[in-house]
Amino acid sequence: MSDRRDFEAIWNSLPNPVLTIDAGGAIAEVNSAAEDFLGASRRQLAGRNLAALAGADSRLADLLRQVMRQGVKMAEYGVELGWPEQPARLVDLHAAPMADRGVERGAERGADRGAGAVVMIHPRAIVETMDRSLSHRNAARSVAGMAQMLAHEIRNPLAGISGAAQLLQMNLSGEDRELTALIREESERIGALVGRVEQFGEIAPGRYRAVNIHDVLDRACRAAKAGFAAHVRFIREYDPSLPPTLGDSDQLMQVMLNLLKNAAEAIPETGGTITVRSSYRAGMKLATPAGRRESLPLQITITDTGAGVPEDLLRHIFEPFVTAKSGGSGLGLALVSKIISDHGGVISCESEPGRTRFRLLLPISALEVPEEAPEEPGQTPDTEHAA
Repeated sequence: MSDRRDFEAIWNSLPNPVLTIDAGGAIAEVNSAAEDFLGASRRQLAGRNLAALAGADSRLADLLRQVMRQGVKMAEYGVELGWPEQPARLVDLHAAPMADRGVERGAERGADRGAGAVVMIHPRAIVETMDRSLSHRNAARSVAGMAQMLAHEIRNPLAGISGAAQLLQMNLSGEDRELTALIREESERIGALVGRVEQFGEIAPGRYRAVNIHDVLDRACRAAKAGFAAHVRFIREYDPSLPPTLGDSDQLMQVMLNLLKNAAEAIPETGGTITVRSSYRAGMKLATPAGRRESLPLQITITDTGAGVPEDLLRHIFEPFVTAKSGGSGLGLALVSKIISDHGGVISCESEPGRTRFRLLLPISALEVPEEAPEEPGQTPDTEHAA
């Protein structure tokens, strides 16, 4: 029994998605990384035909047929892997036949054919995600520097223009009065934009401590459901064994609210779902500017059933002033990216029509989570929980 538990611990600690396939081509087992990558649980995947899910003519199905027919290890690189309800992703594939335990080492090749195969998926996109995250961090820092300049160089003369327009408006009438009102309105609009940009410069490093990320997610979901996401059904799938992260709970709350607001705005008023999921993903590390390698095993995903992000904006979605919203400033997600980067984490986005997923990777904390004050009565969240 102990050997079985040890095997399961090792199996689910593997950083890459791994599947075992039986002799008939059906999925027998998947590890935790595979569940996360494929967006389905072991129970949902077990017994499903791999070729039917990936496509009978897909390179994955062809690779599996060759491995099981020839009884040799094979690999495919740079494969576009398609999967139901998932966008196609660039991966490397490795497959090998599984030897029957009853076959002796001296048996000739092929004696264990029909025992099934093991498939490992190596996502290629994560390296690109890391590179883009560093670029977003640099861009956000540039905006932070610009915010310091804007606060002084624009706010002061802008206040003078608005004040002068107000004085003129008191002594004018008709069309002239309307023009001075327009000057004031546009001055206020520019001031509001400067204020949003200024947020980058005002955010301090934060008061970092051990934070239970589930507490932050629950607070954000309750606030969203009570306001801008009243038309949305929430599904929460938490890993209860998740350790705390090291961060500023208020800043993390700002991140989650921003992501939930974007998700809710993408969903039509007729309704849709937002799925918030937490999981542990061992083996993910990021090189810090100081030269250290930071482990990022805590994964949070926020998935909505909205219209999706336009393809031409997807690669630039975390850059300042990039937006698909009419009248949007394009600073919300840039601010999110900056906060996550300041926490030593990484954020990425995958999107296609009908499905958008934001993925956050965060470090763990060696500190203990402080006890929180009990919630006030009547704060039961109107959400669904799924283990």
